[in-house]
Amino acid sequence: MFEFTPTPRVKRSPFYDATVRDGVKSFYPYNNMFLPTGYGDPEKEYWRLINGVSMWDVGVQRQVELFGKDACKLAQILSPRDLSNLEIGQSKYVALCDHRGVIINDPILSKLEENKFWFSIADSKVLFWARAIAYERNLNVNIIEPDVSPMAIQGPKAVDVISSVFGEWVRDLKYFYFKETSLNGIPLLLVRSGWSKQGGYELYLMDGSKGDELWDIIKEAGKPWDIGPGYPNTVERIESGLLSWGGDTDDNTNPYEVRLGKYVDLDVPEDVIGLSELKKINQEGPKRHQLGIVLDTEEKFKSHGVWYDIFVNNEKLGDMTCGIWSNRIKKNIGLCLVSVKLKSGEKVKVNKNGIEYTGTMTELPFI
Repeated sequence: MFEFTPTPRVKRSPFYDATVRDGVKSFYPYNNMFLPTGYGDPEKEYWRLINGVSMWDVGVQRQVELFGKDACKLAQILSPRDLSNLEIGQSKYVALCDHRGVIINDPILSKLEENKFWFSIADSKVLFWARAIAYERNLNVNIIEPDVSPMAIQGPKAVDVISSVFGEWVRDLKYFYFKETSLNGIPLLLVRSGWSKQGGYELYLMDGSKGDELWDIIKEAGKPWDIGPGYPNTVERIESGLLSWGGDTDDNTNPYEVRLGKYVDLDVPEDVIGLSELKKINQEGPKRHQLGIVLDTEEKFKSHGVWYDIFVNNEKLGDMTCGIWSNRIKKNIGLCLVSVKLKSGEKVKVNKNGIEYTGTMTELPFI
């Protein structure tokens, strides 16, 4: 049984009690909240996501709301991606950068109204960043963290569960589009998105007092498809080549180094933060790039939380930023941030806690 010391610094999501009843065994601190990271059977939870449907408490995925006359202008200043064609009811993946062109978060930006936007953020203080930029640019915009907490329904059978609850129209909802709706009077934003490559939806709960009720409704509706609790799965996300900001990036990582260059538009207004540096990086080319690695050992690695050195001929050429045993590939695999000198297919050595392993660099995704 786990035990936490109560503190106002780390909050519980609206789904916390439901995850405890469903047997959660571990949490990770994320955006000053508890993120469930396991229910006691990692392999079962993995295959549930791959073959069936899994429900996740991702209330840690906080929203930064921009609302007011200059909300659209601020959203664009913060985003090195063209937002001029963003429709109400549409979302876009954005690589937020600082003035150096370094990624400081990789949120999903959603347009709810002409002057209302949400950044659905990874684990960093975007709220403070947005407020500071708005103040220094003298913009008329309110910036808050609203009472909004996502629940993810992921896996190939997620569409069946969600359509059984909301109706067949959800099957026609395009990826990264959303619709405001309700369920038994519970206000929601239903989004076709989620941090997996297995397909699914996110339900943005807009009333934190209804977390238990929403969890139980989805749990009951998903019984015919054997739904069960899960979490953003490390094995699946590495197999799928999904970036973990702050895990696969450091304090110098720019979008071009981690396969996010396609989300950078260089013809956006000049006041977009980091644009001048991004133009320079694009012209000169990045010094590092992200590749995958397949290790030769049959030892089954558990997920690690530190970077491991990658060497070729005793020269360090980068780092393995994450790694784990793949249930489908049947090898230890990982993501790497390495010098552009290294190419797919090259053999390397990895120093893991003083033990040396050999491996082969590869393109992403693995699957």
